[in-house]
Amino acid sequence: MELPYQFTTTATTNEIRSEYASLEEGTSSGKTVTIAGRLMLRRVQGKVAFGDLQDMTGRIQLFAPAKVTPEYDSFTSLNIGDWIGVTGEIMKTKRGELSVKVEQWIVLASAARPFPDKWHGITDPDLRYRQRYVDLWVTEEARENFQMRSNMLSLTRRWLEDKGFLEVETPVFHPIPGGALARPFSTHHNALDTELYLRIAPELYLKRLIVGGFEKVFEIARVFRNEGISSRHNPEFTMLELYQAYADWNDIMELAENLIEHLAVELMGTAHISYGGKEIDLTSPWRRATLVDLIEEHAGLNVSLDTPLGDLQTICDTLDIEVLPSWGAGKLLLEIYEKTVEPNLWGPCFVTEYPSEVSPLSREHRQKPGYTERFEAIIAGREILNGFSELVDPQEQQQRFEEQLAQNKAGDEEAMVVDSDYIRALEYGLPPTGGIGIGIDRLIMLLADVQTIRDVILFPTLRPEPQTSDSESPEDQDLSS
Repeated sequence: MELPYQFTTTATTNEIRSEYASLEEGTSSGKTVTIAGRLMLRRVQGKVAFGDLQDMTGRIQLFAPAKVTPEYDSFTSLNIGDWIGVTGEIMKTKRGELSVKVEQWIVLASAARPFPDKWHGITDPDLRYRQRYVDLWVTEEARENFQMRSNMLSLTRRWLEDKGFLEVETPVFHPIPGGALARPFSTHHNALDTELYLRIAPELYLKRLIVGGFEKVFEIARVFRNEGISSRHNPEFTMLELYQAYADWNDIMELAENLIEHLAVELMGTAHISYGGKEIDLTSPWRRATLVDLIEEHAGLNVSLDTPLGDLQTICDTLDIEVLPSWGAGKLLLEIYEKTVEPNLWGPCFVTEYPSEVSPLSREHRQKPGYTERFEAIIAGREILNGFSELVDPQEQQQRFEEQLAQNKAGDEEAMVVDSDYIRALEYGLPPTGGIGIGIDRLIMLLADVQTIRDVILFPTLRPEPQTSDSESPEDQDLSS
């Protein structure tokens, strides 16, 4: 059977349903359309066959009487999952089902592998992620999640552009890793004979653009971190990063909570959402609380940067936190917070005043030495975003980089190294600037009410698939089991 090279449609299933929803039962519209999609259900009742055709916008019933439908026996022998094109009149059956009468039809592509049916779908989660091209057809929630993700990105762009932000693109290949505390992926560029790193964050390049005179910039960036895989982590993920000249952390906190409230209202119809059966109110303003205050609130520990290092190490031992010898009080405080507070903080809450030791790109707190004007937003026990008043002093930034380099050499693979070109950019002058990074995947998890990041990434990173033998036929891999 020769398959066509092209097929022209005149309507979508959603357009038909929207325009002809009020058509009376048992009547015809007099309107002929051509539609295309997959055959997802089929049943035969004597000389009449019914099917469900699904396209990107939804489903509609096919009504195929033997006396009208050409090659009727072939039509009733189609496989579930076959792509077909259909031309026919829009009608509504006596039972009130809006339908397209099959007056012409053609096979556009055959499904050579067994296709899951409506009632069972794909029951193996791993198979869903590996074969997303099937999952999207048979799992309605999957389609809705990814449509919501697309809508969220569009809404975000429009919201930021309306506020004067310029969308930009910065390099994916970096000569040195930087912009976040994370272990990078590395690769080799043959022509230059040099090592390059997949970006772990676009931050340092975006701030170079502030130096260059673009006062409000953002990037929706694919970033890569060579870390473990979990329900909240995928090595390849999406970040929204934005930077605004003349702003500080208070301005950026306000911007962030307003943006997320706006997205919730636009996508969900309300800022009061449910996640895992528990309510979350995203209405701004959100709570603001310091890291050390939250440790006392949740763990009953009165600790700070002034707490003797030995006491902090003892607390870490009690909490089964593995400690490296190079860690100072700031890093130990962060580890205590992450163990005792973050998973239990429902939020939304801006956690503020992170220690300088763990915030190498953040500006010193204007009243509290040793702390920075850095914040993270925690919602449902997860970090959703990270932001701060940006460090603008090149000498201080050089010192912070050197401290990070010492930690890197001491065995901390996530610590930064010295970025001399970024220091040079700061020497040309970075005005007061506020910035933020928002985890797009975690944010859509929250709004879609899903528990694993794999449900919001179309093709998540997985272990290599076991190889099947060459003799295994397509029918041996039944997706419905």
